[in-house]
Amino acid sequence: MTPLPVSAARARRLILDLQGLADPPHRRFGSGGPLELITRMGFVQVDSIQTVARAHHTILHSRNRTYRPAMLDRLLERDRSLFEHWTHDASVIPTALYPVWRHKFRREAAVLREKYRRWHGPDFEAETGPLLDLIAREGPVRARDLERRPARNPRGWWDWHAGKTALEFLWRTGELAITRRENFQKFYDLSRRVLPSGAFDNLPDAPAFIDWACRSALDRLGFGTAGEIAGYWNLVTTQEAAAWAKARLGREVVEASVAAADRDSRPRRLLARADLEARLAAAADPPAGLRLLSPFDPLVRDRKRLKHLFGFDYRIEIFVAEAQRQYGYYVFPLLEGDRMVGRIDMTADRSAGMLNVRKLWLEPGVRLGAGRRQALEGVLDRISRFADCRQVAYAVDWLSDL
Repeated sequence: MTPLPVSAARARRLILDLQGLADPPHRRFGSGGPLELITRMGFVQVDSIQTVARAHHTILHSRNRTYRPAMLDRLLERDRSLFEHWTHDASVIPTALYPVWRHKFRREAAVLREKYRRWHGPDFEAETGPLLDLIAREGPVRARDLERRPARNPRGWWDWHAGKTALEFLWRTGELAITRRENFQKFYDLSRRVLPSGAFDNLPDAPAFIDWACRSALDRLGFGTAGEIAGYWNLVTTQEAAAWAKARLGREVVEASVAAADRDSRPRRLLARADLEARLAAAADPPAGLRLLSPFDPLVRDRKRLKHLFGFDYRIEIFVAEAQRQYGYYVFPLLEGDRMVGRIDMTADRSAGMLNVRKLWLEPGVRLGAGRRQALEGVLDRISRFADCRQVAYAVDWLSDL
């Protein structure tokens, strides 16, 4: 079959629509708005870094200006309509998907046990049973709580390493769930005390698990390779995704030739749903204004995909030595309409009530005219208030290279 040709512009529009970035950012969230958005996206990555605001909050705020962190806390800790677990990284996920994750727990338990033995030694395995008994009897614990327990053997039965490893293993394999966070520290409790009873019903069999993982990933990606489909949720292997697509090719799955933003680069041959043309036609145009994205935003996570469709070469440099960084420790991409127009380095000094803007880099061909400057100042004012800062402070030379 001849692949369906798709321009980079149409591809960008579809992706932005699927990821909630084509919605009007000023619309007011109803009571179910944040959950609806996260369900549409699939998950939101959680990260502890708070250079300005934590990644999960920034991701949601970039899509809706009326979002506030208390909304997410309520969904996680009161309504229990979200839970925390792993996709490609720690994430908040709709509780409606918990039966799928139960399949993941069973599937990965043996692999995780072997990894933890290799990484941390076998001591943690003896701690899992007593730890479950302790939590059942005394309630939720943090990793730091285990440090204060009396030692049971010369090595310290409740030493940090074994206790923390046991907690993480029991969480990763579904025996425990995160019931709440305080100052971003996780409190673990028995899963059946945290999650609603319906979350433990309807465990899918293996074929249904693979079909859901691939189908739902392609729904949210728009198009992708077998590796990208597998990597979206990180539930199945690339080989399983490839076999799933091959079995449906020409019926439920088609191939598309997706052009690059850089006209000199070759199109990518990607998999898509059979109704791709209808999806492309139905995708909404993104708002024309500026948006500031988290470095962990799903739109920028896949660097190869980002560069191909947006012509934007980006990486998070938190793990790069300072002398080798091209831009900075935690630099935020700037999205304008369907185009990446720059990146900005800034930090929130909450004690002084100040958002400190250090540097702005614009993409080639982008100029900071009066209209764009005004829009940028509006974005920075909003994010400063979101980060509990009273005002924005600009470095003297932050425009020096423009």
